[in-house]
Amino acid sequence: MPRVDSRTHVVFLQHPRERRVAIGTARMAHLSLPNSELHVGVDFTGHARLAELAARPERVAVLFPGEEAMSLEEARANPPETLIVVDGTWPLARKLVKTNPLLAGLPRIGFVPRRPSNYRIRAEPADHCVSTIEAVVEVLGLLEGGQERFDTLLGAFDFMVDTQLERQSTREGPGRKRLYKAPWRPPLELRSIAEDFEHLVLLYAEANAHPQEENLPSELAHLVAVRPSTGERLEAVLAPRQPLARSTSLHVELSEAELLAGESVESGLARFQAFLRPGDKLAVWTMFALDLLRRDGFPVPEAVNVRLASARALKQKTGGVEQAAELLGGPRLEPWARGRAGRRIAALEAVVRALAERGRATEPPARRSMAQGHVPPERGGGH
Repeated sequence: MPRVDSRTHVVFLQHPRERRVAIGTARMAHLSLPNSELHVGVDFTGHARLAELAARPERVAVLFPGEEAMSLEEARANPPETLIVVDGTWPLARKLVKTNPLLAGLPRIGFVPRRPSNYRIRAEPADHCVSTIEAVVEVLGLLEGGQERFDTLLGAFDFMVDTQLERQSTREGPGRKRLYKAPWRPPLELRSIAEDFEHLVLLYAEANAHPQEENLPSELAHLVAVRPSTGERLEAVLAPRQPLARSTSLHVELSEAELLAGESVESGLARFQAFLRPGDKLAVWTMFALDLLRRDGFPVPEAVNVRLASARALKQKTGGVEQAAELLGGPRLEPWARGRAGRRIAALEAVVRALAERGRATEPPARRSMAQGHVPPERGGGH
């Protein structure tokens, strides 16, 4: 295990269930950072150490996303002396934060990682989700500088992942078997997509994204949305408010002239707000689009993670949204918007339609007939 000194004191709060996971990474990060401590529990009420830290909110921050979370750029302007890192699966981590009011009163830091997680032996719910050690390495590197120095902490992590995958591929004995297998039920996300289909608005967004070293946050550049139940569509190309990154035109597949001639972000978001109806749910492939909206102060409604629903329906990793559409056997839909967003929103609609069909196929007949607009005959009628 490498050992790297940090100016920031790191405090890990680990959910007890995560402590029993052999491939967890919080302990690995703790062992690699001499200036750190690790506490295990769910309810830290009365915990002297946590109370001591919470008494100095101007010096402490919690690494956890949220609407009120500051960006790394903002945090670097006034870096915390102590960083509290919550460790657990996303549901367990949310429970830990919710259970401890002391954490709710502290500033939060959120960030978008430089690259997808290498945690290939555990499923992440979205592209921007990373393991605990990857998150700590990323944040310390940006808060303190010297990213290469902190990246050395990932050597043992990468070795662990590669070793697990190698052993799995060469295993000759039988796999572990469950003694009891419950009847299959569609995942909650799958049922939700089928039940809420009439209220779903599919969203995909592209960003004017600068390299991390330029210290400029990503901003909305291209937004597309469709209501699959009615076929209503919206497209907005947004003029950049900061210099156009060199790679933006390439990855969004729109010319610089098209991007520079776009409408204002206020106009585009006003049209999107008018497009939405009360009770609508957004359906996105990753949460990055929602993060972009929040940065511009847009009131983001409830959202469905389509990538997670697809992975659970297929019982495997899905790759990108276009690959998921093929794996799910969704309908082939022609792009109606420009650039890469046009292909992605068409693929997202194909995925959602396929998932909705799977969800309906698992409903009881009576309920399914009502969902499809058929009224069952009245009891005792002569139908």
